Amino acid sequence: MHFVDAKGILSGNGGYLGMNIYRGCTHGCIYCDSRSKCYQFTHPFEDIEVKQNAPELLFKTLKSKRKISMIGTGAMSDPYMHCEEELGLTRKCLEIIRDLGFGVAIQTKSDRILRDIDILDEINKNTKAVVQMTLTTYDDELCSIVEPNVCNTKRRIEVLEEMKKRGIPTVVWITPILPFINDTKENVSAILNECVRVGVKGIIDFGMGLTLREGDREYFYAALDKHFPGMKDKYIKTYGNAYELPSPNAKELKELLRTICEDNGIPWKPDDCFRYMGEIPDKYPQMSLFEM
Repeated sequence: MHFVDAKGILSGNGGYLGMNIYRGCTHGCIYCDSRSKCYQFTHPFEDIEVKQNAPELLFKTLKSKRKISMIGTGAMSDPYMHCEEELGLTRKCLEIIRDLGFGVAIQTKSDRILRDIDILDEINKNTKAVVQMTLTTYDDELCSIVEPNVCNTKRRIEVLEEMKKRGIPTVVWITPILPFINDTKENVSAILNECVRVGVKGIIDFGMGLTLREGDREYFYAALDKHFPGMKDKYIKTYGNAYELPSPNAKELKELLRTICEDNGIPWKPDDCFRYMGEIPDKYPQMSLFEM
């Protein structure tokens, strides 16, 4: 990893502001879109760029805000990758968010988030905290191939359970679904049923498929050659050089998602989930979007 002094830490306007403390990732997920060349990385993806002044920037920026808003993090780089254990910058930023009365919507694949459950609990009681967890592959062995350097799906579900015990709302990203690899009814239904059991407040899917761009595509295809011989040729034959790669089972899987979610009162349309995560309630906990 290497350290930089960032000029800014928040992006966006209005009620939802985005933050990335790190650039790059060490989780090694074979499908990671953040590897795409359009993001203009000037360093190896696993050589994590650390915005060492992130807490100071965040404090200064939030202190000047006249209106409380939600702070989102984790969309580009996981805030709980390996270096966070040593650096603790995510925790420091959460403390600032708590102390200044803002809300947070934090996305991760890692159980390291449990280290900060105390702060998330305090933010949630005072304003609002939403924990977003990505779940793609229920089978442990397959998960270790697709997402090799992070805890498996079953452990992430345990994290969701711990958040539920504290009353911290959770949202699950069931994406990407990889054609011919984890795009089965058995895989998706297993994940959805666990989401129901642990009481998630929303499930986000973008078409039951995968997206590939330059940079991301090459890394993904190299992983296919290593772990799934012959699969790259199947992808090229089926999708060519397309950006969007929907599963051949997408229609069935989307209907499964819709049915399970609607039967259990769980929002599943991305816009509804994003709207909820961006809202600061007048009197928390007030989750009118999810009261059906």
